[in-house]
Amino acid sequence: MEEKELKELLARESLGFKMAFEEHQRYEKALETLTGKLFLTDEEKLEEKELKKKKLILKDRMYQMMSEYRKSR
Repeated sequence: MEEKELKELLARESLGFKMAFEEHQRYEKALETLTGKLFLTDEEKLEEKELKKKKLILKDRMYQMMSEYRKSR
């Protein structure tokens, strides 16, 4: 099963995966807003750094769930 298909499947079948995926998407949109600016304040730079960390944590969590799903099949 392709990665995209597996993400869609888990988003339908796993509330935990769905919540992580949606939160990851929110962080992605917030980062896009920040990176679209010509200049970031110190506060925005800190926010960008924190968003990247949170996004990475969620990505790792989702890939762990995907790995566990693959092992169970």
